[in-house]
Amino acid sequence: MGSPSRSHDRGAAPPREDTRNRKDRAGRRYVPPMPDGGAPGPGARRGFVTLLGVDLWERFSFYGMAAILVLYLTAAPADGGLGMAPQTATALFAAYMSLNFMAGLPGGWLADRVLGARRAVLLGGALIATGHAVLSLTSAPALYAGLALIVAGTGLTKPALAAMVAAVSGAGKREEAFSRFYMCIQFSALLAPVVTGLLAEKVAWHLGFAAAAFGMVVGLGQFGFGLRAFAEVGRRPPRPVSRAEARTAVRRASVVLAVAAAAVTAVALGVLPLTAVLALLGLPTLTLPFVYLRTLSRRTPVDGNRLSAFTAVMGASAAFWMIFAQSGSVLSLFAERHTDRAALGFDIPASWFQSVHPLFVLLLAPFVTRLRGAVTTKFAGALVAAGLSFVIMAAATVAAQDGPVSMGWLMGVYLLYSFGEIVLAPAGLALAAAVAPAGFTSRFLALNGMFAAVGVVLGGQLYRLTAVLPLSVYFLLMGTAVLAVGAAVAATARRLRPHLP
Repeated sequence: MGSPSRSHDRGAAPPREDTRNRKDRAGRRYVPPMPDGGAPGPGARRGFVTLLGVDLWERFSFYGMAAILVLYLTAAPADGGLGMAPQTATALFAAYMSLNFMAGLPGGWLADRVLGARRAVLLGGALIATGHAVLSLTSAPALYAGLALIVAGTGLTKPALAAMVAAVSGAGKREEAFSRFYMCIQFSALLAPVVTGLLAEKVAWHLGFAAAAFGMVVGLGQFGFGLRAFAEVGRRPPRPVSRAEARTAVRRASVVLAVAAAAVTAVALGVLPLTAVLALLGLPTLTLPFVYLRTLSRRTPVDGNRLSAFTAVMGASAAFWMIFAQSGSVLSLFAERHTDRAALGFDIPASWFQSVHPLFVLLLAPFVTRLRGAVTTKFAGALVAAGLSFVIMAAATVAAQDGPVSMGWLMGVYLLYSFGEIVLAPAGLALAAAVAPAGFTSRFLALNGMFAAVGVVLGGQLYRLTAVLPLSVYFLLMGTAVLAVGAAVAATARRLRPHLP
């Protein structure tokens, strides 16, 4: 066997360094760096599994909470609930959901500029666990404090997790990675409502919140044990903030936090009506994504036409989330009050219907994820599915006037929801990651969530129309409007497609 120099002279590739037993200066086993493009290597696969594990538990806490919150808010005080009117409870739920999305903007900024993705995940997860633990206390102030902690934690965790998934996936593999990620976390979405719903509805509401806290603690422990799989990914912020920027950010954050604390305190003490605060909260939610995109257009090298096409597609996606986000509120109330839930001598908890959607996702995903097409085609198809789901709900509401209806109505609606989500959600994440310039990934991924928040707030506020409109008319109007948005996306696809990656 020739020497290395002779082998090199003959045109053979230089020998590959054996890193299996290599150690760093601290004596720890060497972990190869994540690939910057192409197919993911072994380290990337281990990193993906670790990220999947923490997101599984984070989604367990999120979906467990979503399944029981509106039912808890509307339950009679004698049954341990808060006795809110359905319209108020739905608006509060929508505000909570939208703030979870909106918090991704400051959370993504902190991950990109201050903390790095790893610390953002760890700190965010700790806040989420603390928030669920506070919710397990039996007081109205604990409700608002717990929700605020969960919102702050989710804002830190979700963009950072998504950015790390994009980093370990390799160029050209992002949409596939996000699709797998999205499919796998449906196991948490399937299990969480069953566990938290059984504890909350059959034992005590606050046990359901405590179970969600336990899930997040487990997720944090799993993430901590798997950190060495990431090499340098997420260790440091990609664009560290300057001192001047840090001072400006602290001043602005202090003002926002002071106003939020004052509003929460006023509501808790009964000084301000909750409905007024929720309406005021919706105004910045509806405008902030567009304002922030305008700011990014001046600060990033993204082509103006590409950014405009991205804005148009994301704006249309808000209509999908306007329908989708009402699953945990409007559809939960329909399941509780207008659906025959008796099966085999057992009265199925209304919260368990939140598990139907992820079950369909798991069943449909192997087939739907194979569908290929342009981003505009996927978004238009998802919007049509969402619109049809509320047209079906209009028919179900008419049938419910003669008494509780079959569970089959909700099953059909969740089937359409599931198809739309599988098609739209991974495509939206991949599009945001592809459009984002270097150093802005977390914030563009947060923008994807901010447009979802626009839809969530619209849905929560529009449900208040049911105080003056029949529920069947409300469903029909909403479904028809979303169908029209889907048709508009399909009609403008030719103009948008050349500017999208």
